[in-house]
Formats: sequence, C-alpha cells, structure tokens
Amino acid sequence: MALTIVPLTLGGFDDLPRHIRRCVYWEVAPDGETLTDTEFDKEAWLSMLMLEWGSCGQVAIDHAVDGSTRVVGVAFYAPPRSVPRAAHFPTAPISPDAVLLTWVGSEPGMDVRVKEELVSAVCTDLVRRGVRAIEAFALLTPVGMLTEDVVAQLDCGPCGCKTLPLTDADFLEQMGFETVAPHHRFPRLRLELSEGLGWKAGVEHALEQLLAASAAEAALRNALEDTGDAAAPVGRVGEH
Repeated sequence: MALTIVPLTLGGFDDLPRHIRRCVYWEVAPDGETLTDTEFDKEAWLSMLMLEWGSCGQVAIDHAVDGSTRVVGVAFYAPPRSVPRAAHFPTAPISPDAVLLTWVGSEPGMDVRVKEELVSAVCTDLVRRGVRAIEAFALLTPVGMLTEDVVAQLDCGPCGCKTLPLTDADFLEQMGFETVAPHHRFPRLRLELSEGLGWKAGVEHALEQLLAASAAEAALRNALEDTGDAAAPVGRVGEH
C-alpha cells in the first residue's frame, strides 16, 4: 500500500467516505436541534472551523498501482470550544491548553499503520502551530461488549451512521497518550507536545514494535533457509 497523508481541505470533502461526510456526532450537542441534511451541516461546520482556526483534519490516501486513489482514513481535531459534544462527557472538560482529537479511524481492512500515520501528522501540524497538548475522549469498552448506556452515549443521531465516533483507548495509549481523567467507559487521554519533538517517542513506539516483529520474523526465516530445511519447526532447526 502506497500511503500519503495530506491536510483536509474543503475541496477534498467530497472524497471522504460517505459515512464520514454524514456523521455529525461531534458537531452537534446531544440535546441540539434535529438536522435534516447532516452532510451539508458537516461541511458547513468544517468550513467555518477552517476559516476561523485553520487545518482541522488529516486524510490518509491510498495510491493503487493502476493510478487510482481513495481515502482510507481520517483524523479530525479542533479547539474544544468549537466542538458542541465535548462538554457532554463525564470526563470533560478538555484542558485549556489542549486541542481535542475528536476521532481518528480507517476504513475496514486497513492496516493499523494508517491510524498511526494520521496521529503523527496531527502531532506534526499542532507542534508547528505551537499547541502544547492533544487530548481525546476515548472508548474503553470492547466493541463486542457495548452496553445499552454506552450505545446511547455513542448514538450519532440523525445521520444514522454505524461508525463508532470515539477512538479506542488502547490504540491511543500505544501512541503515547496517557490517562488524565480515568473513567470505566470514557477516559480522557492526553499527549504532551510541549517537549520539543519529544512526542515522537510515544508516537513512534507502535511503529517500532511492528518493525521489530517484522525483523524477528525475517531473521527466523533466514535462519531456517540457511539450514537447508525451511520447513523445520521452530526450536528444532538442524536436528536430523
């Protein structure tokens, strides 16, 4: 997969997957007015935010061998004051020095690297803009164990999309985020950006783990090939 990460622009809105264009979970308070055209409202919200604050999204684009491209992942982030849903979590509010990472996700079947590179791009953008930290309301409940109260909290309302609007807590922790407001369902996590480029240590940790696993697998495969018995089971190399 040939992957590039680019900032979201209004011109690229129509290229986003339909379920992302229609989801207004973060853009509308749970007790807000009923919307009839969520895609229009999502685009209007993004337009206003970009004009007032600047870039608020990173987009992962997959380049196929036939020259075609498609969006395979997106990350959205914004000042918490611009996100109506942000005040309605039990671990609110977001710290005054932080930007809220509302969601980072990838299309079904995509490698976790897509989300990792999206988070890295968000960090790079915010460091350049002098932001001190990123915070996120995460989901601690395994997808297969969603209770009725959790489902109600995650209801996207009029858009009717089935995409979970929160990012998995385990993934954020692997990327260097730390819990600053514990909760059994919706903890608030934080990644410090103020230590120069120190944020990279956390963000790159997951990438290093993947590379280490790949290197170990390659080394084992080479060792088996060197014995002339590539089919030999692990732990019995060279035995006859």
